[in-house]
This record gives sequence, C-alpha cells and structure tokens, in this order.
Amino acid sequence: MDPLSLTFPAVAPAPVPNRPEVTTLQQRFSALNVAAQTNPYVFSSPLGPLTYRRRAIWLPRFVFFGPHASDDSWRLAFYGSFAHRDLGPTRALLYFLELLGDNAEEGHGLNLTFFPLVDAAGLALHEERTLAAESWLADAMPELTLLRNDARIRSYHGFVRIETAASHEDALVLSLRSPASTDAPSPDVEIISSAELAPLDVRFEREPYADGETFGPLELAEDLGVQPFELTLRVPSHWSAPEYDNAVAHALMRFVHHYRAFHAFGGDL
Repeated sequence: MDPLSLTFPAVAPAPVPNRPEVTTLQQRFSALNVAAQTNPYVFSSPLGPLTYRRRAIWLPRFVFFGPHASDDSWRLAFYGSFAHRDLGPTRALLYFLELLGDNAEEGHGLNLTFFPLVDAAGLALHEERTLAAESWLADAMPELTLLRNDARIRSYHGFVRIETAASHEDALVLSLRSPASTDAPSPDVEIISSAELAPLDVRFEREPYADGETFGPLELAEDLGVQPFELTLRVPSHWSAPEYDNAVAHALMRFVHHYRAFHAFGGDL
C-alpha cells in the first residue's frame, strides 16, 4: 500500500518503506482523518495533485477553524517534515493538531492550515531530496509548487515550520523572520516567555531575511497582500519522541494563544 494512501487516494501503489516510524505515522494520519469526520473544527483536505516521476502527488492537509473563525480570520500555515528521512516534525505536528482539536478554544477565531508531511514524493518514491534548500519560486519540486499556489490563494499572515536541529543543538530554538521591507507589526517570538516553557531549555532568535539568499515561504511576501512572518522551531535531535512531541505541542499551543491575543489587542501586548 502507498505510504500516503491513508491520507489521500493512492494512484500507483508502491511498497511501504521498511521503517517503523512510517507505519506509526500511517496510523496517526488514519486516526486524525477519522476524527476529522466528527470534529467540527478540524477538516481533512489533501492538496493536489501534481505529477512527479509519473506519480500523482498529493499533500496531506488539515484545516482548523477555531470557534467563530471565518475566511477573513487571521491565517497561519504550519509545515512538517521537509525531508522524509526525518519524520519527527510530521509526528510532532500531528500531535499538536490532535491536542488543538480537543482544545479548540485555544484557537478561537483563527484559521490554521497544517501540512504535516511536505516531502510526500520523497517518501512515496524513496527519493532523497533537499526541499528545505529549494526556492519556492521555482517549479522543480511539486510539493513546493503546491504550497506556493496555496499560499498565494490563502494569503497567510504567518508560516510556522518545525525542524530537527543539528546534532550540536541542545535547546529548543524559536526563530522569527520577516521580510526586510516590512513596516507592519509582527508578533515577537519572545511574547512566549521562558517561564511558560519551563523546564525546557529554550533560546529565542530573530533572524534577518535576505532576499535571494534565503529560501522559503517569505519569498512570496510580495504576492500575498499581507506582511507575513516565518517562525521556525528547531528541536534537538537527541530528544526522545515524547520529549520532541511534547515540546513542540507546548510551544505551539502557547504561541497560538499569544498570537490570538496579539491581534485581539491590535498588536499591542
């Protein structure tokens, strides 16, 4: 069975890689799809297809509409694994979405879109690629083409990415970037305090965004009609799966809570 078939229709079945974490994620995707059928706030809506190496590629996509949300609500996009060899971001983002679905009031008035597995073709075809280092303005990678088109249609106010950090990293890093040209207010990542994330070891960063040198959704900023930001959570690679998942879910839950307040008070916190 296609490793992605539990999330969207399979077109050309391929062998499942002999990797236990893939089987586990199949189960998680399946459970979330079932839950989405009855949860009034969570919806499963795969994105695609595009053809890559004669395969139809779909991206798993879930949409969360918080209580009293609408198409005009503040919109955020969340991205999981950009490399199928590291499925920690996918697993953690699914866990966060499960928690958010059960605690919908935390996302009151927000319109959130989740792409837990970006490297869908890489997993289906067992192909090694470097999506995180590819331009969103190019057409070489079908997943990024789908994400680019989706971002232009949805005009997200912010993009949130989960990454596994380099081996020397020993703290959860929250890094915020915004287009160099923006004058609009953006949420300061430090509205989440270290105390709120205790006992985790956390570091906050605000990184410059260099046009033409940095790839990612901010390449699309001029096309979106809003001034977006990008928040990246880098998680230490040596953390266990429960530590990884709980840290991401806790940090994102606090960020969503503060982000909602940020706009409720007009950017004045």
